[in-house]
Amino acid sequence: MTLLLNCKDLSKSYGVRPLFRGISISFDDTERTGLIGPNGSGKSTLLKILAGLEHSDTGTITSRRQLKLGYLSQHDEFPAGLTARKVLVEAQHEAEHHPADEHELETRADMLLGKVGFTDPEQVVDSLSGGWRKRLSIARELIREPDLLLLDEPTNHLDLEGILWLEKLLANATFSFLLVSHDRYFLENVTNRIVELSSAYADGYLSTNGTYSDFLVKREEYLGAQAARQQTLASQVRREIEWLQRGAKARTTKAKGRIQQAGQLMQDLADLKTRNTQSGPAKIDFVASNRQTRKMLAAKKVTKALGGRQLFSGLDLVLSPGTKLGLLGPNGSGKSTLIRLLAGQETPDSGEVWRAEQLRIVLFDQSRRQLDKSQTLRDALSPTGETVSYRGSSMHVTAWAARFLFRKEQLDLPVGDLSGGEQARVLIAQLMLQPADLLILDEPTNDLDISSLEVLEESLSDFPGALVLVTHDRYMLDRVSTEILALDGKGSANPYASVSQWQDARESAEEAAKQASRASAAKTAAAAAGAPAVKRLSYMEQRELEQMEQTIMSAEEELHAGQKLLEDPAVLADRNRLHDVCTKIDAAQKRVHELYARWEALEARKR
Repeated sequence: MTLLLNCKDLSKSYGVRPLFRGISISFDDTERTGLIGPNGSGKSTLLKILAGLEHSDTGTITSRRQLKLGYLSQHDEFPAGLTARKVLVEAQHEAEHHPADEHELETRADMLLGKVGFTDPEQVVDSLSGGWRKRLSIARELIREPDLLLLDEPTNHLDLEGILWLEKLLANATFSFLLVSHDRYFLENVTNRIVELSSAYADGYLSTNGTYSDFLVKREEYLGAQAARQQTLASQVRREIEWLQRGAKARTTKAKGRIQQAGQLMQDLADLKTRNTQSGPAKIDFVASNRQTRKMLAAKKVTKALGGRQLFSGLDLVLSPGTKLGLLGPNGSGKSTLIRLLAGQETPDSGEVWRAEQLRIVLFDQSRRQLDKSQTLRDALSPTGETVSYRGSSMHVTAWAARFLFRKEQLDLPVGDLSGGEQARVLIAQLMLQPADLLILDEPTNDLDISSLEVLEESLSDFPGALVLVTHDRYMLDRVSTEILALDGKGSANPYASVSQWQDARESAEEAAKQASRASAAKTAAAAAGAPAVKRLSYMEQRELEQMEQTIMSAEEELHAGQKLLEDPAVLADRNRLHDVCTKIDAAQKRVHELYARWEALEARKR
């Protein structure tokens, strides 16, 4: 184990508002650290300070000699007109350890671009989508061969497949890293240490070794012990106050010492109370219309193409009260288009979308176009005056703002001056004032901290109306969704019981494609050599092939039986039974894909 960075007594404030104080922490070469904390706790600022892009107000940072430090910003910026290959070549020129030969630089660049998914090294960066710009930014840091890589929200702009790709990359990384993320599954899968910045802790942060789920247990223990300490200290202070009120004379050294000790106890208790009553998460609770209609919306044989490319075809779905549909798929697969079709903002190329009469739809647009960036926060939260009417009660705008973690002095700021997370909370506040039959949320999780995500999940789980949710947050999809619809952008829309079932199906399909590719390559090579294409089937394999169709039919019947159970209200109402059914469906789905892959392999050898 080698120490890479050591920070001592770091503090940073903006104006009179402190971000963090007295942070003393170190990072070694065995650690893969996740940095979390509430919005505004200073996570991104701390990363910039460690990267040397900002200065702390106090404290020092020492690093290992000749440490190669990489930094991935939230914003992926490149000089205009460069190709992907040129970006990586220039990154190597900037690194002290780069080789001198230009051809070698280009070769290394092309190899890495292939690993991160680029098929054309000459693609101009100006034409790249947000997800591919993120991949290129990551590649730019990787080619510099860092010892420690600092990543600020690396999953931003990546679709779910991109996030899975990044997970695999970081799981096999040879370097240490410190990353900021609100994606809980991502943290669980790639980190072995969690650090949370928060003034709720005596040191300004809590650091635990292990996974994110390990951290949750240890944080609960820490906060529980801190709450118990407050109770104990309160009892001690009460006894000391009683002693002081008896008029004890401070004439002896012993009495003076006890008076001083009482003062210190009171100060310690005040500090503990402050830490234990830190502002919690935003209070999110959507209002349902309590409409009794069993069928709110139905799509029948809906087809839509965009730019000559079929997004989905023959799509059927029904939304009823309690239906919580999670949509997933690669960027550009048609999720936002489908949402606009359901909301009535677009029309299908064929098929129809039926909506119940006077259906009330509340839509969260991922681009947040509903927000007027020139409005003050006060007007955005309460456009009709100084009071807000919510659930039949009136509330002053200051109290309503505090519900979403806004300070009184922010009320006269333009919405455009707020952070991304703050703007998301403004839009959620506006939507909470509108009773809804159907909630349609397109990427509502962007920029929200983990505590706000947890509250949003609770509200969506308890919402009695129908919900359509688009998010790359697998944890939220698994926790909230009653069903998953996966688009592939090639015309298919497939239902799944859970995100893990979709992931297993995706991995099985990838493996089947690899096997088919290998079989094809082997057949081609053997034919070119004038030899038999592949080894003939054995007697047992021939019998297996003959029975394969019946075997697959039996496996599919088992899968369909499990999926049928998901229509049973008794199953849906029993969380434990639902979990067991989903587990069995996942296993059956995996079995079906494995059988098809095996059938393909046997057929290839038969030919």
